[in-house]
Amino acid sequence: MIKIKVNKDLIEVKGHAGYAKAGKDIVCASVSSIIYTTVNGIFNVDKDAMVFEDEQTMRLKIKHHSEIVDILLGSMLSLLEDLEKQYPKNIKIDKGE
Repeated sequence: MIKIKVNKDLIEVKGHAGYAKAGKDIVCASVSSIIYTTVNGIFNVDKDAMVFEDEQTMRLKIKHHSEIVDILLGSMLSLLEDLEKQYPKNIKIDKGE
């Protein structure tokens, strides 16, 4: 299962979806696409944002919030929530509210 923790300044993505074999897992591919597209967009606006990665975890630290960064994060969260509804056994979001 992919576990995503979302706080105001930190997004953490951990694990593997387990929907299908590696290389054929549409849930992992979707989450990766959403996350890395958002990260690239944020880097264009917040040059101080930081990404930490290892084999199973990616963390994005937001240094400067702006209207654009918050719109990108909101869009990312909305897309991930749609995936969570479609694949509740493979992705779980904790908004840490």
